[in-house]
Amino acid sequence: MGKELPKQFLPIAGKTILEHTLSVFEKHPGIDGIALVVHPDYREKTEQLLDGKAFRKITHILDGGKERYHSTLSALHAYRDVACHLLIHDAVRPLVSTRIIDDLLEALRYVRAAGAAIPETDTVAEADPDTGQIRQIPDRSRLFRMQTPQGFDREVLQRAFDKALADAAFAATDDCGVVKKYLPEEPVMLIRGEVFNIKLTWPEDLVFAEKRLTE
Repeated sequence: MGKELPKQFLPIAGKTILEHTLSVFEKHPGIDGIALVVHPDYREKTEQLLDGKAFRKITHILDGGKERYHSTLSALHAYRDVACHLLIHDAVRPLVSTRIIDDLLEALRYVRAAGAAIPETDTVAEADPDTGQIRQIPDRSRLFRMQTPQGFDREVLQRAFDKALADAAFAATDDCGVVKKYLPEEPVMLIRGEVFNIKLTWPEDLVFAEKRLTE
């Protein structure tokens, strides 16, 4: 994003991105509690930002780590003695809809791992990273772009990470992928995401998000 501050603290439509994202989950009747996982350097700033705000469901502010999956591990540790469903969501996806959360919670009635995704509409090529030459072009009708939130039975996600952390070659960008790889017998369901549920990454994304949030 080219800014000094982490993206979640940037202001759009009168609030920070983090506040917009939190508001969706705060208002949803199916969400019982919210745990924020933040970089330790920004814990104080997060606490100051939320001080006096009407986020009654926040139960934990947790320290994250160097890699993305360390944030998931932090949440798992916080709920280690609780039988529950965990929804993992990117703070910089403020346009997540109530409908996505509804569908994810419904999916968790039937499976123990699920995530939002949208069908891939572009042709995707797999190429050799050294030569740039195309190796193959997968059938895009079977490809989906993963989004968040992703939802899990806490115990299932914990077992998947226990196995993953014992693997010296472990690398992950996606929690559904961890379950799929390390618990292959566990079904992972996709629910319909939305094209507007973008992860704010580029400066022009801020303009788009502000327009959507003020419509």
